[in-house]
This record gives sequence, C-alpha cells and structure tokens, in this order.
Amino acid sequence: MSLIKKIKDKKVNFEFNKEYIKVITAKISNNDAIFITNSFKEMHPADAADIIEHLNLNDRENLIKLNNFKIDPEVFIELNESIQAEIIKYISPESIVTILKNLESDDAIAILENVEEKDKNFILSSLPPKDRFALLESLSYPEDSAARIMQREFTAIPSNWLVGQTIDYLRENKDLPEEFLEIFIVDEEFKPIGTVPSSKVLTTSRDTKMLSIMSESQLLIPVEMDKEEVGNLFENYNLNSACVVDKNNKLVGMITSDDVLTVLKEEAEEDALRLAGVGDEVITDGVFVKTKRRFNWLLLNLFTAFLATWVISLFGATIEQMVALAFLMPIVASMGGNAGMQTLAVTIRTLATNDLTKNNFTSNILKEFNIGILNGIIFAIISAIIVQLWFQDIQLSMIISISMILNMIVAGLFGILVPVTLKRMNIDPAIASSVFVTTITDVIGFLSFLGVGAYFFYT
Repeated sequence: MSLIKKIKDKKVNFEFNKEYIKVITAKISNNDAIFITNSFKEMHPADAADIIEHLNLNDRENLIKLNNFKIDPEVFIELNESIQAEIIKYISPESIVTILKNLESDDAIAILENVEEKDKNFILSSLPPKDRFALLESLSYPEDSAARIMQREFTAIPSNWLVGQTIDYLRENKDLPEEFLEIFIVDEEFKPIGTVPSSKVLTTSRDTKMLSIMSESQLLIPVEMDKEEVGNLFENYNLNSACVVDKNNKLVGMITSDDVLTVLKEEAEEDALRLAGVGDEVITDGVFVKTKRRFNWLLLNLFTAFLATWVISLFGATIEQMVALAFLMPIVASMGGNAGMQTLAVTIRTLATNDLTKNNFTSNILKEFNIGILNGIIFAIISAIIVQLWFQDIQLSMIISISMILNMIVAGLFGILVPVTLKRMNIDPAIASSVFVTTITDVIGFLSFLGVGAYFFYT
C-alpha cells in the first residue's frame, strides 16, 4: 500500500512504491516517454527524483535518452548530486541551459559545478548576461563558501519606503522570488540595515514607515564564510534566512533555511564517511573508484597493525610463560578502541558545531580523564570476575584489571587530543583521527597488558 497525500497539485508518496519501478522500467523498454512524462507531472518532484534514483544505471541512461522525454528542472534538482553528475553526461548542453534558466541561482550553481569545463563555457555563454555574471561570480569563490549556496533572488527595499509602497512593489515586480519570508531593508549604498517579516507588512497600515517596523538585529554573512559555519549560525540563532554581503558589506544574496538543511545533511554524511575512512564515496561510484578511495586508509591500517604486532613481539617470552595472556589481549585492546572511538565521535561533533573552545578545552580533557577512570574501574571489576572464574588465577585477574583502567584512560584522552591536534594543524579530524586513535589504543592496550603481565610474572 502506498500512502499518498496531495500537496497543492502534486501527489506525495510517504511510502516508496517499489512496484512502480517495474512499471517505469517496462515503459522505458517500450519507449513510452509520454506515459512517464505524464506520471512525473502528477508527482511531487522529490518522488519523481526518487524513482529515477532507484532505476539501475542502464535504465536511467535509456530514460534520459528517450525521444520526447525532457527531465523537469524541479525533478532534476531533487536528484542526488552523484546522479545529477551522471545524467549530465547523457544530456546536451542546450538541455542543461534550459534547466538552469528555470532554477534559482543557488540550484543552478550546484548543477553547473558538475558540468565539464568544455561544456561549461558554452552553457554560460547561452545564458542571459545577468544570469551569466551572477554564476561566474559565484564560481569564483571557494567551493565550500557561502557564495556557493546563496541565491541571488531576494527582496530588498529602501529604508525610506512606506508599507503601502512596499506592498505595491511586491505586487507589481515580476522578478521577485516566488516565496520569501523576510524583506531586507537597505540604505543608499545597498547595505542591509535590517529585516521585516512579510507577514508584518501585510498586517501594518499603509502609511507606516518600513523603518519603524524593521528589526535592526541583522546577522550579515560574508560571501567567503565556510558553509558549515553558516549552518552553525542558522542553528544557533534560529534563522529563517540571512543576508550575504560582499567585502564592502553590500547585499549580494540570501541564504535560506532549506539551503542550510542540505549543508548540514551533507556535512554529517561526509564526516560519517571520513570517520570510516571512505572519503566522499557515493553509491554510483564504480568498483575501481571505490577501491581507490578505501585503499590508502586500509594500507595505513595495515602498517599500524604491524606496529601493534611489534609491541606484542617484545613480550614473546612473557606470553610463552603465561599463555593465557594471549587469549585475553584482544579484550583489553578492543575495549580501549571502542572507548576511544566513542570519545572521538563526540569530539568531532563538538568541533564541527564549534562547541569545543579554548575556554572549555581543559575541562573537557579532565572530564574524559574521569570518564576513563570510571569506565576503567567498572570494566576492570567485571573483567577480573570473569577471568577469575575462568582461569582461577588472581594474578591474571589483577593484570587485566590494571591494564583495563590504564587503556580506558588513554582511550578517552587521545579520543579528544588527536582530533583537536589535527584541527589545529588544519587537517580535517574526521579523515584521519580514527586510524590514529585505534593505533594508540591498540599499542597502549597491548603494552599495558603485557607490561603489567611481565611485571607480575617476573617479580
């Protein structure tokens, strides 16, 4: 059963209907572009995009190449970025131009980023001069900057206008965004000085000055600000939209909450993938591409594994004398590794949200130290009881207890110190932290366990 609700004139599927994929696949085989086009028109663009994404590679290519099938710009922008890049290979530059002309500037720039350089010049030259200039200017800024996610379409009025003038302007101007929540108030130099909610304009008498109902608390976002920082600002101040200004503080664009939501989602996914050592891998990547992305970190893991093995080899005589140590080594190492990864995940999150600062860094270090001690004591007791019941050896129980406490403390400390150190070295902590933390906890775990074991055994 498919749950369907109608939003405006579009049907929205709340439960994905897999059977419909088979229908679309059959229509593609029969070259029935009319059926597919009409079906997509009845759907919400997000659902039509969902269907395209669930097609296999060949069916998706055949769909785009069907005669009389033109992908709707609203559907195209809802597609996963990797799918967009794939589809761009199948459609003509002229079709891309048509798509861009029907989109807002922030969506257009996101698509243009995936176009090959040889086609990009043709596409840009085919656009109206105003649009071409705007896109070229956005492309001149860093990829992760606010300029790349802002839209050039916004509503701004002079500070000396009345409410009546503003309402007339909104009714008559055809170049305004289709939807907007706030109106920006600018001075003579086009510098933003405040905002007015559109609802307030409608509920205020026409002879009221816009300046008198304006909110002066205005957060200005520089064009070069990192988009992750923009996301944090929206979250901290509960913003619906915000001005983007150039180096002269002149209004050049607007960022809305839906743009920020996309940014936060992308950053979360990126951090999760990097923490696992797979980089920017996407589902459409081929076998060789995926292998290449994972190889470097797996190779580094191999060398770190040999480092841990070398530490074990230093205590070969101890292990020979007390074979039970070999059975219990993985317990200490794995507990330390898991504890370290817990701290690491929390730290990377706090770094991403700017919650970890110089002011609270020391207190967080002490907090992780105390957590390590507490967890170490708890699991030392549990481990000692199990080892005592298993081996009936009080020395072995003491060995695993002491080493468990030491490794849990080290895991907590390095789980926060490693990502912070990498951050200060301008290295993304999500990329390499897990490898270093795992290595440290393994080495310290084996070193503490076997070292304590050697001490107990030989003394």
